[in-house]
Amino acid sequence: MVFPSPKPFHPQGRRKAFLLGVCRALAVLALVEVSVPTAHAVPSFARQTGEECASCHVGSFGPQLTPRGRQFKLTGYTDSDGKAGKIPLAAMFLGSWTQTDKDQAGDAGPHAGSNNNASLDQASLFVAGRLTDNLGSFTQITYSGVDRNTALDNMDIRYAQRLKLDDKNLVVGVSLNNNPTVTDPFNTVPAWRFPYISSELAPGGAASPLIVDGLGQQVLGASTYALWNDMLYVELGGYQALARPVLNATGAKADLGNTPGLITYWRMAYMNDMHKQNFHAGLFGLNSRIQPREFDGPSNKANDLGVDASYQFLGTRKHIASVYGSYIRENQTLSASFASGDAASRSGNLSELMLNASYYYDQTWGLTLGRFDTKGSRDVNLYPGEPDSGSRLASPNTAGYSLQADWTPWGKEDSWQAPWANVRVGAQYVMYQHFNGASHNYDGSGRDASNNDTLFLFVWTAF
Repeated sequence: MVFPSPKPFHPQGRRKAFLLGVCRALAVLALVEVSVPTAHAVPSFARQTGEECASCHVGSFGPQLTPRGRQFKLTGYTDSDGKAGKIPLAAMFLGSWTQTDKDQAGDAGPHAGSNNNASLDQASLFVAGRLTDNLGSFTQITYSGVDRNTALDNMDIRYAQRLKLDDKNLVVGVSLNNNPTVTDPFNTVPAWRFPYISSELAPGGAASPLIVDGLGQQVLGASTYALWNDMLYVELGGYQALARPVLNATGAKADLGNTPGLITYWRMAYMNDMHKQNFHAGLFGLNSRIQPREFDGPSNKANDLGVDASYQFLGTRKHIASVYGSYIRENQTLSASFASGDAASRSGNLSELMLNASYYYDQTWGLTLGRFDTKGSRDVNLYPGEPDSGSRLASPNTAGYSLQADWTPWGKEDSWQAPWANVRVGAQYVMYQHFNGASHNYDGSGRDASNNDTLFLFVWTAF
């Protein structure tokens, strides 16, 4: 969802006070990160715990989590093998090649051609690991070779405490983060779901719910959470949009706008780990009020409600099968966009269905099939007809399938350079049934949905 910015707006004092308070908290945590003399943290979580990558991740590579991986995250990234003198740094590189079925009308990116593009998608540095007994960090700074820009990426700095309630285990914690759902321990919510990576140089659908990709790195907030009896998980968070100077300083490319009140995010889930298999089912939601920058008028509102579930068969870890699913419904009140002429209607809705199933053999060879389906209200101003990315039917409806095969040779206990290095090599193919409302001539310029079918080859390394 994109909210336009037509008129001057003067930020309210409470918004400044909130951002000032959060920035102070960030500064304190940053000092903790760089000043702990014996950090008890490591360049990767595997080195910190002394465990193999396959212990926490399906297929020996993130972000698909096992029950052990979920526990490690919820306890604040603090579990360790007790050995001191390790440095909380890690690095990641992602390189790829993208081919669409038909050349795009213009260049695929600011530094790319119309098709057959090789790119360095990401080069990231992480402060990732245990900082104190109860404080841990997953903070990522990323250089994008597509945009040729360096920015603060995902950030999740959390404090967690293990307690007892009615003789049952209780984990409580608080997270300072910049993206609702980045704190989540399941692979069904937007921050961590399949496809875990995808091409930045291929066309994408016209719209998605705000919780999916409209807030990341543009907001800052805190959430508090609890896990009781290793079964019941609850989380509640509040966020506000970052001011434009902060966005510029952190390298953010998008500008969400102003948030006169808090964006609220909530999450509930039930999970059950039966050792050889596990499952979860949950609900999550987001409520927002966003005012376009430089706009002294009404706001846009988006209320998202999601339901999700997953099942994993782990067995002896030789054969691992997983199924994930989520459905999100967003109701929109687009008063600001309507007032500025960027929406033809004051109200609208979007829904998104995501399903995928994966199989991994020997924690090395993987195959994943995914289904995606987005539907929404028609609006001639929100979804105009334009070459490649527009809609002659003024519709965001986009659906199709994705298939990924990958090979992860390392990440096991006896792997080469374990636990210092890991790599995943893969091929992903995206097939569209509908794109922005139609199968044929969806943009009014003769482009079909299948013309956006995408082959994405990648090499993804971490150490």
